[in-house]
Amino acid sequence: MTQFEDLYEKQYAVALFNAVRFEIEGGGGTQPQLLHRKDPLAGRSIFSGNLFQYLEENRKWRNRFVSVPNSYTIELHESKASSDRGLHPKASINCAGYKALTSMEKYMELVNSSLPGIKAKASSNPFIKCATEFPLILWHPYARHYYFCVGTEKEQKKWHAVLDDCVRHRNNGLPEESTVQTPAFTDSVRRYRQAKGHYGTWEMMCGAPPQILANLVMETLHPELRDVIAPRLKGKLQQRQRNWMLISDAVYRQVLTQCSGQYAALANECEAQKPSLDVRLRGEMDMLITSKEHIIGKIKALVMPKAEQLLRTNIQPYIGSILEALMEPTSRGFSEVRDVFFKEVVEISKNSLNGGGKEKLGEQLDRLSMLAFHPVKMQSCYETMDHLNLEGLQQRFDVSSPSVFVSRAQILMRGQMDDAVYTFEQLLHQSLESQGEEDLCKNIQKCQDRVLKKYDYDSSTVRKKFFREALLQIIIPYMLQQLAPSCLPELPRFKEFIFEDLSSFLLVENMYEEVVLQSVSKDIMMAVKEAAVQRRHNLYRDSIILTNSDPNLHLLEDTPPVDWGEKFGADDPDGSDGSEAEQKGFRGRRKQVVSMIQLEGLPIQYESCLEVPGVDLIPEEDGEDSEDLGPSEDPKSPDSVDQIRDLINPVVEVVLPVPEENVEDLTSGTETANGTITMDGLQEQVTHITTVVEDGDKKSPRDKSSPRSIIEELVGSRKQETELQEEEAIQRAIEEMEMAVQEEDSEPTAEALTSESDFESQPLATDCSSRNDSGFQSPTNDTEPEPVTNGPTGEEKLTDPADVELLLV
Repeated sequence: MTQFEDLYEKQYAVALFNAVRFEIEGGGGTQPQLLHRKDPLAGRSIFSGNLFQYLEENRKWRNRFVSVPNSYTIELHESKASSDRGLHPKASINCAGYKALTSMEKYMELVNSSLPGIKAKASSNPFIKCATEFPLILWHPYARHYYFCVGTEKEQKKWHAVLDDCVRHRNNGLPEESTVQTPAFTDSVRRYRQAKGHYGTWEMMCGAPPQILANLVMETLHPELRDVIAPRLKGKLQQRQRNWMLISDAVYRQVLTQCSGQYAALANECEAQKPSLDVRLRGEMDMLITSKEHIIGKIKALVMPKAEQLLRTNIQPYIGSILEALMEPTSRGFSEVRDVFFKEVVEISKNSLNGGGKEKLGEQLDRLSMLAFHPVKMQSCYETMDHLNLEGLQQRFDVSSPSVFVSRAQILMRGQMDDAVYTFEQLLHQSLESQGEEDLCKNIQKCQDRVLKKYDYDSSTVRKKFFREALLQIIIPYMLQQLAPSCLPELPRFKEFIFEDLSSFLLVENMYEEVVLQSVSKDIMMAVKEAAVQRRHNLYRDSIILTNSDPNLHLLEDTPPVDWGEKFGADDPDGSDGSEAEQKGFRGRRKQVVSMIQLEGLPIQYESCLEVPGVDLIPEEDGEDSEDLGPSEDPKSPDSVDQIRDLINPVVEVVLPVPEENVEDLTSGTETANGTITMDGLQEQVTHITTVVEDGDKKSPRDKSSPRSIIEELVGSRKQETELQEEEAIQRAIEEMEMAVQEEDSEPTAEALTSESDFESQPLATDCSSRNDSGFQSPTNDTEPEPVTNGPTGEEKLTDPADVELLLV
């Protein structure tokens, strides 16, 4: 950080000089034809739904409600209710530097390569067991990994598109509007890496400045720590991998915390000096420009001969092949953007022709306004960049990965789509205001044609700029690396041509790089121009410049976005849920860009996912956290052999009273037995007799009340009922009990004996009640009560039903 701070302070002054000079001299490219809105996602969220997350702390899967606001930070909540109440999420994931994976095999390839010297088998089992066959994994080379899964392939594709969009947006974190801080920071990072011998593109140049600085530190620190710690890790391969990832994440978080604090202090210090530097620049601008041109002329005399020789032999023969490799997938992606926009507008035209109504039209236009930020609908455009192949060129020009160019092209596609949609909305709204809603289909068609023409021009301009920047990113680092041994030692002598009071704004190293850039810019411009002249991939020539083609259109750029839902009375079509109250009051809540997944014919308890399977490899959480699994507990599958046996052989406990004088002779215990018992009209096999001795006085059957006395007590407690009702209830109860006593049961209750002398006083306690889902059995049965028979020597003995206690467990 100390080295970086010195670099940043110098580059900040140079970037401020360039920004002020550009402001004074003016210049710039051609004016775009499409309109651009400043805050397209205001009042919107991207997506929300339920996922299963793997918690590494207790190695369990847990249902989480996941929301993605317009900041593209993934927020994990306990439930949807906690999210709606605005409670702090359980975790927030900044996806910068991550990769979204949908295959455990690809993930294990990255994990197995994280520890050197450990050769993992191709079939080695991962250290986590997925709850479903549709995983979603966020992988980072240094930080913590996140594991999710969903229930269907459709969900997996939608969530993967959303996660990819979060990564894509976060990797494009440095704002281009910051004309001083952004170039100062990027130049400082590039120079820091060049001092370490790294000249090529860097795929970890992603996220906010503190994250980039943490990645910069970890680039050197991570291998050193790994070499020291990896040999000391013990245990199986999976355990060593898990421990190493925990260590790496802990180190990364400490580095990120320190970098964040130091960068914030550095940025504030430079911003505090900006007013005084600006005053000095504007007063000495002419002298600065003159001195810079004089020094650049001297550097050119040294560098240009060597640079031209390098160009002729090692670069010019490959510019065409590099450009072709970039053009083919990029142009197909921008063409797909055009097609997707065209199809969406055609659907709106069909609705107007078929009389779909204003509400339907409002819903379609509202969805169209967020088309560029719908990761699922844009996925076909983004996927074309996955075919970018720089193999062969990567080794020659030290390109670490094409992901830098893939992500940049996808961001440009999204921007062009939003510009096209916004321009179409403004033109259509203007047409409706002036001509009304008559001939709506015709007006839609006219607006569509105008937008497509402007899109063709703007997309050509954007692609040509992208190709030039990509070629420079590939070639310039290679040239600097090749010229460094012969040119860098000569640079210090040029510092004597700079006045001391101007030395903070003029750096010899920056002017040297400008000379190298100028040496190759001409060849790059010619290559792109030739492709445009040949109309390859629908690139327009630079001479075709549309000026004042639509002078009144850009007056609409500062008008507020059109609220189609309010204009046509449409409800929020993509709200997070379908409640009428929230649809009417969606202004207080953010509209959701991507609609929820609804599977036809399949009720899903957790909105987006199925319940986690209850198997041994995926333990369920218990305790106080179990309440989050749903509003009601559903029956769960048995998790052990004993539970399966209990389901196969249900147990009911029947407690028989014994005389008070024989209680002291009893002891607790279980003995095997062979016999049957009739319960609910069915004969059940008796396998065990359990004797349970409890504290407290035991009442003998003689102390029990008779059936008639029990009924009389019940009658006495119901004085509010009429006499007729009392007499009918008494008579009906007496008849039922007398019928139960008169029935004889030919099957003995149990044939196991403990002793002939005291068996009559031993209680029979066998479990044979069926354990239903609720954990207990209803005390009311439709069947008539059965007499319980027993006897010490096998003879049958009738027991009064009032003398039998049933403990229902």
